[in-house]
Amino acid sequence: MLILPIKRKWFCMILSGEKKEEYREIKPYWISRILKWLGYPKSEGKAVMQMLKEQGTLKQREVLFRNGYSSESPSFTAMCTLKIGGGYEEWGAVKGEKYSVFKIHEVHQNMQERSKRNEQ
Repeated sequence: MLILPIKRKWFCMILSGEKKEEYREIKPYWISRILKWLGYPKSEGKAVMQMLKEQGTLKQREVLFRNGYSSESPSFTAMCTLKIGGGYEEWGAVKGEKYSVFKIHEVHQNMQERSKRNEQ
């Protein structure tokens, strides 16, 4: 599963339903993780990036959003599709920049709350 650490502001906006996309810079670090998440070898990177620019993914995939880097940090999962494109400034994008855009379709229950309930 792909893990996206995010700042508290964006974390809360996604949970409230106000923010519908999360952005990542197009850099080798994120490209390699995205390729693995989508199930492609690194050798297919250029072709996959072109596909993401032209149409994006059609199938929704699960992403773990974590407010911080610790496995104990608050988190939730969401079903997302991915494309390459611009984003909204009010959601953290810089005008004119291209990003890996994770469109959030459905937010699932907080993972930590679920595990605490299972412990009781």
